[in-house]
Amino acid sequence: MKRLLSTLVIGLAAAAGVQAQAWPSKPVTLLVPFPPGGSTDMIARTLGPKLQEKFGGTFIIDNKAGAGGTVGAAAAKRAAPDGYTIFVSSLGPFVIGPHLIKNAGYDALKDFDYITVAVQAPNILTVPANSPHKSLADVIAYHKANPGKMSFASAGNGSSDHLTAELFWQQTGTTGLHIPYKGGAPAMSDLLGGQVDATFMNINTGITNIKAGKLRALAITSSKRSPLLPEVPTMEESGIQGVTVYSWQAFAAPKGLPADIKAKLHGALVAALNDPQVKPKLLELGFEIVGNTPEQFTAFQATEFARWKKVIETGKITAD
Repeated sequence: MKRLLSTLVIGLAAAAGVQAQAWPSKPVTLLVPFPPGGSTDMIARTLGPKLQEKFGGTFIIDNKAGAGGTVGAAAAKRAAPDGYTIFVSSLGPFVIGPHLIKNAGYDALKDFDYITVAVQAPNILTVPANSPHKSLADVIAYHKANPGKMSFASAGNGSSDHLTAELFWQQTGTTGLHIPYKGGAPAMSDLLGGQVDATFMNINTGITNIKAGKLRALAITSSKRSPLLPEVPTMEESGIQGVTVYSWQAFAAPKGLPADIKAKLHGALVAALNDPQVKPKLLELGFEIVGNTPEQFTAFQATEFARWKKVIETGKITAD
């Protein structure tokens, strides 16, 4: 009987090992909590084929949009933690949405296994080309002389551009006028048309119009100048501390992802980000390659979560 039990245990362990090695044995879903066409969707569609090349099988994109990405995040949380649902998201559902939407359906700090932050990109304080504001100093001087008068467009309440503006006002002791739009496209249209005074747009969104001379970039929220806009000073260079901000896209999974699958995914994603067919294209778009470890992402997530919670509470920001 002991021999039989021992053989059975060894057999089950071997079967489990074969099953783990067989991943993926069915299609893997990359769940994106936003509509097709945005930065997060683009990152998923850029790296998905590289994962497929590495592992074989099929990697499919599932766009599950709604409520600032929290609908998709809640769906990812409910999925089985077996490596067949991977959550690909921007910072919104990870560190912003939970502070704005009650009963979002998930705990951003507890319900996911963090794999890697794939890329990050700074925001740029941008004004129309015919704006009287030629520098960040001009903007601050105007703010102090005219509190609450200078209008800042955003893609919506709680968006990265909105919260960057709020952080800027908090750090400089000034106030502006937030104008939320239903998406980045109408915000860009009114900025180009001069209906609003400024915005903190993502570099990926603004670089074409900046280089075309239709918009003027006054400062960038990165820790150092961007090689795409080397003439634009950082916030810190301009004397403003605490407004180093990045938008980011990351990969996570429902809590309980097997360690071996997590390790495989992490290694494949880092390799894909540095692939000579992928990396130059991402850099040209203004993305910076991150590819950090699961442990680094977990620590970063906690820090970002606390940072934006404070900004949101201080600014009394709501989702409405």
